[in-house]
Amino acid sequence: MALPRLLVLVLAGGAGGRLQLLTEHRAKPAVPFAGVYRLIDFPLSNCEHSGIPDVWVSIQQHPASLADHLANGRPWDLDRTTGGLMTLPPFQGTERGGWNTGTANSLWRQAELIRQFGPEALVVVSADAVYELDYREVAEAHLQSGAEVTMVTTEVAADDAARYGIVEVDGDRVTGYAYKPDEPATTTATNEVFVFDPGPTLDRLEQLRSEVGEEGLEDLGTHLLPAQTRDGGARAHPLKGYWRDVGTVPAYWEAHQEFLSEEPPIDLDAPGWPIHTRGGRHSAARVLDDGQIENSLLSGGTRVSGNVRGSVISPGVVVEAGATVVDSVLLPGVRVRSGATVTRAVVDDRVDVGSGATIGGDGDVTLVGRAVSVPEGTEVSAGARYPDPEEDRPTR
Repeated sequence: MALPRLLVLVLAGGAGGRLQLLTEHRAKPAVPFAGVYRLIDFPLSNCEHSGIPDVWVSIQQHPASLADHLANGRPWDLDRTTGGLMTLPPFQGTERGGWNTGTANSLWRQAELIRQFGPEALVVVSADAVYELDYREVAEAHLQSGAEVTMVTTEVAADDAARYGIVEVDGDRVTGYAYKPDEPATTTATNEVFVFDPGPTLDRLEQLRSEVGEEGLEDLGTHLLPAQTRDGGARAHPLKGYWRDVGTVPAYWEAHQEFLSEEPPIDLDAPGWPIHTRGGRHSAARVLDDGQIENSLLSGGTRVSGNVRGSVISPGVVVEAGATVVDSVLLPGVRVRSGATVTRAVVDDRVDVGSGATIGGDGDVTLVGRAVSVPEGTEVSAGARYPDPEEDRPTR
């Protein structure tokens, strides 16, 4: 029996404002994770291991940061003569041209292209979460169910549920859906993986567009998913494994801490399901002189002569002798000079932390923006943003 014709659409165009300084100069899906990966590596690796060769990536914010990483799709076996990886930037020239104003709006703008492709099932995913999932398995179950949409779901903490689309289920049937509700009815959330029946879904989008206008379509959870739920066309597919939305700075930091455990929630090098990325650009890591590493992830091209504990060290980072890094995430090219201390912080690309400077401490996670110099002896308090967005930014 021939495999069903599937298409994956990765929605990678959001602004990612909740990640603050981390998305000031890069697309959210291009944000580094666990040292050498980018967030978009997770859905693309899922496509590879699910045996889905047709993957489209809708891009918008800071497209160069994604284009450089995606290249021709080779790390995920998507460099094909027919099919493979295709990027979809904003365009002009038709009535559907323009800037995407939400995920449903983005899907509407690509509707004609999707219809021409003719998939039996359309898998729509975001690129700001860390998880493993066989999309083909979900799609095949969706096709057998006769539903208009299958929502992949997961359980979230009660005090965090208001950030998500929340569903009520009866068996596998979705009986209620609320998008980012003030008072969530359950803690069962959609994890931004949806499998749609393309024809009915795109027809419904056209009807909604005639009612609310193209900008009024907004996100999938604003009108589309509630309408599909009301008409009895939605089913749930629980995700049994690990899933973590890393769309906020605290969640991003906490996810890194989870991957520092002796048994991380996902084996990133699992023989049957490795997470692939564009790599090969860094030499081996080096621990020099009196450098000490404890319970940390150390990436290629790093040089550690200081003390690093409970931290994720990305490619090209230098921690000089006498420097201390504790419970932190250092993104590519950071330099922590002698005598400096970095605690419970996320430090963006190419930051130079001056000698004797102190960043963070016990309390909320501290965030340091990209390519800044933290002067010698500076103290950045726990939970702060540096530089302060209201002040002039020091640059190198």
